[in-house]
Parts: sequence; structure tokens; C-alpha cells
Amino acid sequence: MVSIVRPAMLRQTCFAAASKRTFSTKLSSSFPTNTKPAASILLRPVVRNTFVKDALPCAVRVAAFHASGRRAILPPLPQVIDGTANDPAPVPPANPSHGSYHWTFERLVSAGLIPLTIAPFAAGSLNPTMDAILCATILIHSHIGFESIVIDYIPTKRLPKTRVLFWWGLRLATVMVGVGLYEFETNDVGVTEAIKRIWHA
Repeated sequence: MVSIVRPAMLRQTCFAAASKRTFSTKLSSSFPTNTKPAASILLRPVVRNTFVKDALPCAVRVAAFHASGRRAILPPLPQVIDGTANDPAPVPPANPSHGSYHWTFERLVSAGLIPLTIAPFAAGSLNPTMDAILCATILIHSHIGFESIVIDYIPTKRLPKTRVLFWWGLRLATVMVGVGLYEFETNDVGVTEAIKRIWHA
């Protein structure tokens, strides 16, 4: 947002200052002395030249302000083209477990979080089974979300080793969070009671 507003504000400020200096009643060193009426002065091209001269340094400063060295954070990956430009894109084999079933399971988990989140607080009673189902659903929902991020932004074709690293890192993190939630549910007050205590603290 700042990068959009900043050039417009600088440009308006520069042109406002230039027009103020150009059409001011005071004489400046850049303005030629003339005893003719104001109408004839405004019709002469010297006023336009002065306006452009005054506005030019501001435009140059704005350009210099935005002209900075572009440095890539990461070097570009190797560009490899398999086949020719006329070859069709490879279509993966149809698999319902990775297609409609997977999509339906994701939607069911996301929709199931709504009643599972509201029920413990609306009922006013703590149920360890309900709390465990809530924790498991949150864990599965989070795992699916991060899995989609890895699939979208770390393609196997271009970054096979990085994909494997992130894939197993996600699985390890999911197992660790699951063990932590299990310990918190069995040896402590549980997620729902902890949220209630924090809310009323």
C-alpha cells in the first residue's frame, strides 16, 4: 500500500511546489523580469519552460528514490524443458482417493470444526471424549493445510530433495503436536478447560 501511495504523494508535492513557484506574484531568479501584462506572460513559452525546469528535479528525485538495486533472495532454479512446446501437458492417472474423496474429506473436516468448537462452550460441561475429538480434528485439519502448501510451492519435479525434506518435516511436526496434545489432555486440564481459564483470567 505504501509503495502505491508514496509515488503519487511525492509527484503531487513536487508539481504543487513547482506550480506555486511558477505562478507566484514574487519574482525569482529563474523567472525573467518582464513589464508586460500578466496575460501576455502566461501565453509565452517561457512560463512552460520554467514549470518543466522546476518540476524536473522533483521527477528525477522520485525516479532516483524508486531506482534501487534488485537482488534476488534465492538464485533462479535451472530451467529445463522436457520435449517441445507442442507436447501436451502430462495428465496424472485418475485416482478417486486423491481426487473427489480427498476433497470431500477435507470439506468434512473443515465443516466439522464448527460444531466441535462451539459445542463444549455452549453445553457448559467438559467431556474428555469431545475434547479429544476436537484436538484430533484440529490436528488433521492443520496437517492437510500444510500438506497443500508443500504440494503447491515445492514441486517434486524441480525440488525433489527439498520436497522430501519438507514432507518428512511436516509428518514429524504432526506427530510431535499429536503427542503434545495427548499429554496435555491426559496429564493436564485439556484444551477446552485451558481456553476457558484463559478467557476468564
